[in-house]
Amino acid sequence: MEPIVTHKDRCRRCYSCVRSCPVKAIKVDSGVAQIIPERCIGCGNCLNCPQNAKMVADRMVRTQEMLASGVPVIAVLGCSFPAFFHDVSTGQLVAALKKLGFCEVHEGAYGARMIAPGYRDELDKADKPLISSHCPAVVDLIERHYPKLVPNLMPIVSPMIAMGRFIKNILGDETCVIYVSTCIAAKFEIQAEASGAIDVVLTYQEIDKLLKKHAINPHVLESLPFDGIDPAHGRLFTLTGGALSVFEISTDLLSNKTISAEGEAHTVSLIRDLAVGRISPDFVDLRFCDGGCVDGPARDKELHHFFKREQIVRHHSGSPAYQSVAHYNSPAIHPALMRTFSDKSRTLPLPDKGDIKRILFATNKFTRGDELNCRACGYNSCREHAVAVFQGLADVEMCLPYNVQVIEEERGHLMQKYELVQRELDRHAGEDMMIGIDPGISQVMQLVHQVGPTPTTVLIRGETGTGKELTARAIHRLSQRNDKPLMTVNCTTLTDSLLESELFGHKKGSFTGAIAEKKGLFEAANGSTIFLDEIGDITPKLQAELLRVLDLGEVRPVGGLAAKKVDVRLIAATNKDLEQGVREGWFREDLYYRLNVFCIELPPLRERAESVPLLAQCFIDKARKKLNKNIDGIEDRAVRAMQHYLWPGNIREMQNIIERSAVLVKGGMIRLENLPTIFTDIYEACHDDVSRRRVSFKAERELQVVRTERNIIVRYLEEAEGNVAKAARLAHVPRRTFYRLLEKNGIELVRPKRHKS
Repeated sequence: MEPIVTHKDRCRRCYSCVRSCPVKAIKVDSGVAQIIPERCIGCGNCLNCPQNAKMVADRMVRTQEMLASGVPVIAVLGCSFPAFFHDVSTGQLVAALKKLGFCEVHEGAYGARMIAPGYRDELDKADKPLISSHCPAVVDLIERHYPKLVPNLMPIVSPMIAMGRFIKNILGDETCVIYVSTCIAAKFEIQAEASGAIDVVLTYQEIDKLLKKHAINPHVLESLPFDGIDPAHGRLFTLTGGALSVFEISTDLLSNKTISAEGEAHTVSLIRDLAVGRISPDFVDLRFCDGGCVDGPARDKELHHFFKREQIVRHHSGSPAYQSVAHYNSPAIHPALMRTFSDKSRTLPLPDKGDIKRILFATNKFTRGDELNCRACGYNSCREHAVAVFQGLADVEMCLPYNVQVIEEERGHLMQKYELVQRELDRHAGEDMMIGIDPGISQVMQLVHQVGPTPTTVLIRGETGTGKELTARAIHRLSQRNDKPLMTVNCTTLTDSLLESELFGHKKGSFTGAIAEKKGLFEAANGSTIFLDEIGDITPKLQAELLRVLDLGEVRPVGGLAAKKVDVRLIAATNKDLEQGVREGWFREDLYYRLNVFCIELPPLRERAESVPLLAQCFIDKARKKLNKNIDGIEDRAVRAMQHYLWPGNIREMQNIIERSAVLVKGGMIRLENLPTIFTDIYEACHDDVSRRRVSFKAERELQVVRTERNIIVRYLEEAEGNVAKAARLAHVPRRTFYRLLEKNGIELVRPKRHKS
């Protein structure tokens, strides 16, 4: 497992990790920025991700397993630990760690004292500039990115590795050593050639979490002494210039033979200068982090550098207690502290000018003036980004100016498409306008024009198929909210729980199947209009929630506690007798009066005989486009028959009959014979006086037979609740015969709606 992990779901393409990475060890693939382990130096800069997409891998579980295994587990505290645990004494910290399960607690500063003689010996015999190797980030930087300087690295292990070898050399390799530090690069170091000395590296934050998890409060514990050997002035190793003091290397302000530097900028610049031979000192002591080890990546960011420095100085001056352990004091136990380094660089392909040009062209950079070098992608220049794209480290889509151009172009295209769609919708809306010349529909249209521009709640009443949704759309088109879509819900198509969730939304986990939070239609329709069809079918519980929306203008999602304000105009429709519902108790009286602010009654089609010719022609035009069929019109006989038909299914039934007739007709005119047989019977009974006298008895008889047959079929369907198979059994006829009777009499199969209690 890599020391730094990437949470892909948190990455938001801000590229802050790319900008902060000094060696560009971040690969952006499909919009996700991931660490390239073989290029990473463990500096920890990417951990400053604002979305927390980069996190230190959790090693606490492994630590707890070691503590519970029964083998000896030793804790080694890095030099800067007094700066993090500044609110407790060192003795109390030791006591807390031992209560956690550690059998011994050492100061890692003794490792600095152990490697000091090796540094002095190497400097005495050196014939080339030497670079300190106690900072793992510096070692990785040279091995992976400046391999030319590998021979210049001091062939000495870091204080951490020295401590691990020292302890295991005494207690045995089966002993587990856990090093606690502010350094993230140390987690990388124990996976390299020097591995085996340290089993786990924990940050101070991880140790703090372990103490809190086990309810261990260091403040109430009695102090215990450290184990091992007192590091004395080795405790100053972590301070600026402390390494030179511990190594006993003298410096001269007037000479550049010995250089000590901290921070990313100074470290990278010095290594570059050394690589090209600009400088040639005897010794360069480098620490990658700004402020040195005291301000490592896992530091307490709320504390100032000089406050932390003061805590370390106080700890050194306080001379903490040590218990005498004989086997740690033998001079023969010091382990070998030498190590070697290797070239770990990864050669990446380099693009030629043509490749660079091609990638720049892909981001609309055709001239030098187009290269803004804004660094939003994380690279210093557009050409550096192009090189990274060629090497597979970056995506073209990382370029912010290019994305802005693309968005602007797409916005223009979308606006054009929106205008085209809006025109098409307006055209279709014009086709779906209420049509008629009868007094009933004229009055309805007048009411629609009056209430449309207002925010008033509207209740539309009428039989099934009279055009209630069409009326609602007409009202919405005339309103001041017509720039937003009309939300439509049929209250009979959903169960109570689903309808409640659909209207008001729900919180994650509020009921079985609620795997994610959902926004309700009332919230989605904020600033627009919502149309609730068949509102007479909603339950009393939903009626109360709906009343809350109308009274307070707020909705509360299922499973939620907080209400949200919404501004929604409500249009409701029903074919039920709501007044009877109020009397019988299945519809709330307060909701009825809240809905019935402005009522529009739609007349049934049987009362609109004058408008039948216009409606028939309208439906023929629609059928002609839908079927792509040449239909000239409908003959007068068919129109006159339709004018005398009772139309139990109203306009919807008429549209279906016209479409069915359009399918049957081979071309030209729709004739009376193309309609269901009932229309022929009606026409023969009603066409003119001469025909009526000639076939009066027959016509009257057939008309009565047809009407009786139709009424019987409808009665069977009602008794069977719309189930054709059950209705056929009640009528003692085959199901296919019953279907033919339905078709013959032009009966549309609609299940009767029942009230939901």
